Amino acid sequence: MAASMMEETVKSPMLAAKEKMFQHWQINAPKIKFGEHQLSIEITDLDDFFIEKAKKELRETPEIVAQSFKQLREYIAGEPDLHIPDDVDFYVIFLRPCKWYAKKCFLLKRYYRFRQHYPHIFDNLLITKERTALCAGLIYPLPLRTKEGCRLMIIEVGKRWKPKEVSIDDFFKGLMIILYLAMTEYRTQIAGTHIIMDADGLSLSHLTYITPSFAKMVVDFVQKCLPTRLKGIHIVNQSFIFNMAFAIFKPFLEEKIRKRIHFHGTNWDSLTTFAEKRVLLKKHGGELDMPEEPFGMHFWENMLSCEPAFVEMINYGYKTDKGKI
Repeated sequence: MAASMMEETVKSPMLAAKEKMFQHWQINAPKIKFGEHQLSIEITDLDDFFIEKAKKELRETPEIVAQSFKQLREYIAGEPDLHIPDDVDFYVIFLRPCKWYAKKCFLLKRYYRFRQHYPHIFDNLLITKERTALCAGLIYPLPLRTKEGCRLMIIEVGKRWKPKEVSIDDFFKGLMIILYLAMTEYRTQIAGTHIIMDADGLSLSHLTYITPSFAKMVVDFVQKCLPTRLKGIHIVNQSFIFNMAFAIFKPFLEEKIRKRIHFHGTNWDSLTTFAEKRVLLKKHGGELDMPEEPFGMHFWENMLSCEPAFVEMINYGYKTDKGKI
């Protein structure tokens, strides 16, 4: 964590839970290697590069941070039904994407309201139960960051996706679990994430599972509730079938998000304008080897290290009339 927040963060229960998670991942979880590079979560103090990046891009200075914490606490006091911890490590998750403008931090409310609106996704959402999308190797981060410090996330929406085995809702649940990493890694909070969506092998049979209501749910979350900096969505290996799928999502997209969607096909030179070859998979024109199978199962086993901290995070939210979250 940046030096400006160190004093408060040392006392953070959420930080303590994340550090325990990190230790378990490092010591007990199966090792996943992309060639010589091992995949790991990063719960470490920020170096000078990220501290300066946060200051330049997010206005992150000790004075602004202290004022934002104070304002956000006042803002939350006006939401008595919103059950969240008075924990700076938690507040940072929502303040960094808002560039520390606490008065504009509607993101926090929208994130938890969204969960209320889609109980079939979020009720009893546990890593131990939601293994299908992860074990199928449909969603996974890459081990190296771009020169700008961004995380890279791969989403396989083509031939690797077998909807009869991994339902469209299970796919989205997997995304919500992986999002936890982006929400909690300090470097990712600051630098953001690029998503590479591989549509190789997407077929007409896949399209029958993508409904307008599902498309609206996904777009609403990305545009209004995503508690991380989305730097770009990169579509690769797409065919005319993907264009048909994209047409289902397009009516719901705002101009801000449309500008962050890039269609590369198999033009890897185009993709490397956003991420260098050293951080990309060989199948996407890069230098990284894919891990050995069953890497999806191993990744899910790694994510189990996050379960205690994830449960703590998922249990917050708005109280219902019955007193449940």
